[in-house]
Amino acid sequence: MNLLSLPPTPHAHPVRPPGRSRPRFPVAAVLADRIDDAPVVDAAARLAAARRCPLLLIAVMPPLPPRAAAHRPDGTVARAVLGRALPRLARAGIAHEPAVYHRPSGRGGRLADARGLLAVAIAHGCSLLVVSRSGPTGLDACTVMEAAALRGGPLIHAASPVSWVPGLR
Repeated sequence: MNLLSLPPTPHAHPVRPPGRSRPRFPVAAVLADRIDDAPVVDAAARLAAARRCPLLLIAVMPPLPPRAAAHRPDGTVARAVLGRALPRLARAGIAHEPAVYHRPSGRGGRLADARGLLAVAIAHGCSLLVVSRSGPTGLDACTVMEAAALRGGPLIHAASPVSWVPGLR
């Protein structure tokens, strides 16, 4: 009797044919057009390289006016937010894909922004988000971690902001 003829147990991992690897889930970097985007991209690039997976760049955009069309991920406005990240990713040689998250315009509670951001990441199949510790209100690492814990995933990695050193330019 070989291992493949045994009945599956509820906790068993599926058997994969030889030569097939696990599906690669992208790592997401949350970019809010702030100076803290640089450490977020660096941390996300390191994690994506270690996991050998692509990088999803989520551009956080302001709320849309009523009846306005959402910005496209490859549009001019989104590229302006993602522009700081692209040279770093080109040097690292990591594949990337853009995405856009529009903040909600109403007051949906303290975790509304974080829940919406998680929905965008999960829709793209992300298993790990890299978020700035000092991100914008509602999208800082602590709030996103709390929303992810309530939702049951994905994992959140908090990137420390750039430390300011007096006298350096």
